Amino acid sequence: MKAVTVKQLKDELSYKSEEELKELCLHLSKFKKENKELLTYLLFHAHNEDDYVNVVKEELDALFTTINTKSLYYIRKSVRKILSLTKKYIRYSKKKETETELLLYFCTKLKEITPAINNSVTLQKVFDTQIKMIKKAIDKLHEDLQYDYQLELNELLDA
Repeated sequence: MKAVTVKQLKDELSYKSEEELKELCLHLSKFKKENKELLTYLLFHAHNEDDYVNVVKEELDALFTTINTKSLYYIRKSVRKILSLTKKYIRYSKKKETETELLLYFCTKLKEITPAINNSVTLQKVFDTQIKMIKKAIDKLHEDLQYDYQLELNELLDA
């Protein structure tokens, strides 16, 4: 079965009652964990982005503390997993402020890992790529926020 376009879905959903829409959402949430996570964000966190960012940061803290630092291989593997999770949370929000803040936090935690990421070309490339992403996201923000986040970024790079 081939999926229809977003416009076709939107048109079809406009004909559904409130109860039918609720049932569709619940049915959708049963099939994939990401659907349930997105619904959780939309229903419980979208109205308060600061709390959402704090919850994600706490989860990132927990994940960074569980990294096996015995081998660079395990560090790289864990960092990639944490980064993909961070990107998923950023996709849920779609806000550049959230993207900037979470990526800055990710890079800060990445820099704190021992042994240092400078020992691994792959980890250094991951760090550099995220710095580029942060710069792009900062460019799309309001001027006041740009200044604040640029200071944070400079502090991170100087450390």
